[in-house]
Amino acid sequence: MHPTTTPGAVMMADTLRAPYLSFRLGGLEYSLHYGNVQELRPLKELDRFSSQGEVLQSVAVSRGVIIPIVDMRAAFGGAQDAPDPSTDVIILQLSACVMGMVVDGVTDIVSLAPADITPVAGLGAAEADYLLGVGVVDGRRLILVDIDRLMAIRLPNPDAHPGPMQAA
Repeated sequence: MHPTTTPGAVMMADTLRAPYLSFRLGGLEYSLHYGNVQELRPLKELDRFSSQGEVLQSVAVSRGVIIPIVDMRAAFGGAQDAPDPSTDVIILQLSACVMGMVVDGVTDIVSLAPADITPVAGLGAAEADYLLGVGVVDGRRLILVDIDRLMAIRLPNPDAHPGPMQAA
């Protein structure tokens, strides 16, 4: 019987590691591809954009550019506590825009090979297509997200009015 892969191919597959930025959010640790990260900033260092003295929590100025900010702590069902010194903003370069996301804290940069990532059990592709899988690094479990897909999710507008109701 002949092997299906050559020894060089196995070694090459292990070198196809990709960098991921890991961060804490609601007691869990997540990770996104580092190629989407433009910069990391502590939340307190971002200038808030204000209009007539009102501070808008969803907009900030980073390097002279006004960018939208999404507080992922609220988006993932957690409390929007006042930021502490570990609260960070990850400035992202997405396919459609530059934006920031507030997280409980950035952990580190990890390197994952495809063999380090397993699919999320029990989820259909349509339920959470932004979840890439679970990565394991040094005993840590990281939930890998496709940040472009996650930020493209549009929640239904509760103020939107449905079309005319049909009489029964």
